[in-house]
Amino acid sequence: MARMRIRGAAVAYNARSSDHSSPFTMSSPAPAALPGASLFANCGTIPAAAVDAAERHLRDTLAIAIGHASPHAALIVHDTRTDLNLALTEAYRRVVPDARFIDFDAVAPEDVLAAFALLDAGDLVVLVQSTSFRLEAFRIRIELFKRGLKVIEHVHLARMPGAQGLHYIESLAYDPAYYRGVGHALKARIDAASHGMVDSGDGAQLVFGSPFEAAKLNIGDYTGMNNIGGQFPLGEVFTEARDLEAVNGRARIFVFGDTSFHVNQPAVPVTVIIEKGRVTGTENSTPEFDNMLAIIRAHEGEVWLRELGFGMNRAFSRTRMVDDIGTYERMCGIHLSLGAKHGVYTKPQFKRKDARYHVDVFAVTEGVYLDGQQVYADGAWQP
Repeated sequence: MARMRIRGAAVAYNARSSDHSSPFTMSSPAPAALPGASLFANCGTIPAAAVDAAERHLRDTLAIAIGHASPHAALIVHDTRTDLNLALTEAYRRVVPDARFIDFDAVAPEDVLAAFALLDAGDLVVLVQSTSFRLEAFRIRIELFKRGLKVIEHVHLARMPGAQGLHYIESLAYDPAYYRGVGHALKARIDAASHGMVDSGDGAQLVFGSPFEAAKLNIGDYTGMNNIGGQFPLGEVFTEARDLEAVNGRARIFVFGDTSFHVNQPAVPVTVIIEKGRVTGTENSTPEFDNMLAIIRAHEGEVWLRELGFGMNRAFSRTRMVDDIGTYERMCGIHLSLGAKHGVYTKPQFKRKDARYHVDVFAVTEGVYLDGQQVYADGAWQP
């Protein structure tokens, strides 16, 4: 039996192997490196030009978004299992040559914890992970944030082999004028709107007949926030309806997150029918999509639609994809969540212990309207 975990809820299911690891995996880990050493200049299928691009993108990110600079220290914890890991680690060696680098597979867990303990508030930790590092009960990012550390997480890189690694590198580009300008403008429009609508084409319109919760930003601007950093790439503004039962209509779903957190793309978009904030029917559905809905219903009774996500990352589109659903969530367009769980917004009808699922689904986005004004057209945000 395999396991499924969708944002925190685990159930068993029968499935074929979901091993999407890179075909370019190294057979054995390289030794842990000294600060400044460049052991990974050869990054397999990732060309030198892409490593150079990663260096530029990460240099901008650390300087502008994260605000990392001397005398603060940096710790890079990485593994060497895929070419994308090697490329990003090499880029970080160039950007922060004085950082300490630790190969997660070459040391004991207590060695990693000891390295964390040496850092001071304001220092930087970068996690370059082919999967997701586990240190028993230590919840890495949460605990590091508690210590006042800045954190950059690159996760599940093994799910993005070959050319997908190049898309991922491109997604790390940080354009502050775009992310901060458009991001803050979208938030202002969302927070002021009394209603909204997502046009999925072919007559499918999803109407939000309610004002929205205060929008949250993931745009590399941490002004006024308790924590600096998070999971990369950047590029999202998200909210949900204040009154979830005021959401009605239809949306055409061209991608959804499957039970292994991979992108599932039906041959024809699945139309979901929403009544009073709940999925009441589908058209052109697939067995995989039906299974996902059945799992949610089995534990939550019904399938709620909650998050309305405004993805901003221009490296990803309906035709330019990566397999990892958490990365693809930043795709430039609309994504929604199915299931009662949301870690940011609370609603009186949901008890945290009973809300188990948050499944990302991606709507064909022909247009987005706030108070009747179009803010998305021709594949771009125009707030």
